[in-house]
Amino acid sequence: MKILDYKDIANEPVEMKGAEKVEVRWLISEKDDAKRFFMRMFEIQKGGVTPLHSHPYEHEVFVLEGEGILVYEGKEYEFRQGYVVFVEGNSEHQFKNRGEGVLRFLCLIPVIKPKTVGVVH
Repeated sequence: MKILDYKDIANEPVEMKGAEKVEVRWLISEKDDAKRFFMRMFEIQKGGVTPLHSHPYEHEVFVLEGEGILVYEGKEYEFRQGYVVFVEGNSEHQFKNRGEGVLRFLCLIPVIKPKTVGVVH
């Protein structure tokens, strides 16, 4: 069991090539003995972007604050606070902050191998 304020979880810089002004908090991970899903909170500062990348698993995203653009398979889609975003596995994608403030969203992914936990996915 785990219950705490998200601000008590370290906000780590995303150091993957192509990431700019992006941090992640691993809210629920293998450290919590999660068996099926990991939950992360991404914070992208004004002008920031995640890397353009793909991987075999899906993302489930809920936008908490801000507005952005999802680059998905070469096309751009706008979203804002309150939106849900589903990114299918094996699809090229990137999140961009297009607002004046922070873009903050929850991102759930299936459990992945522990050696890859520090990267953006």
